[in-house]
Amino acid sequence: MKKNNVIVLSGVLLLFSNFSLKADEFTDPELARWEAQFMEVVKQGEDLFHGGLKTPNAVACAQCHPNATNTHPETYPKFQKQLGKVAELFEMINWCIKNPLEGKQLQASDPKMIAMQAYMKYERRGVKLAPGKH
Repeated sequence: MKKNNVIVLSGVLLLFSNFSLKADEFTDPELARWEAQFMEVVKQGEDLFHGGLKTPNAVACAQCHPNATNTHPETYPKFQKQLGKVAELFEMINWCIKNPLEGKQLQASDPKMIAMQAYMKYERRGVKLAPGKH
């Protein structure tokens, strides 16, 4: 009985290991297309960051954070004093939109929010991940 279970389990593991190997194979045209799509989203985020949110007081993220400086997306999630809890990057972006920018907050899944995070993270590319760091 135990021998049959081992054989079945081995077969299942083999099946999944073969599947995962094929799932990671990408063609050069696919990679190029995905990179272009990503960079388009980064560009949209850069535009939003530099005034594209059209907030009521005309303040832009870049006025306090030129080129996404001092945003440290690599440190999220972390405790944010302004929010009084451990938060994700999008929550801090929303705090800034609501308070200094006096604008309307965005849903986490809003394409504008995704674009802003993509821009901020792209600007910090190469920086080591450090969740929780202050």
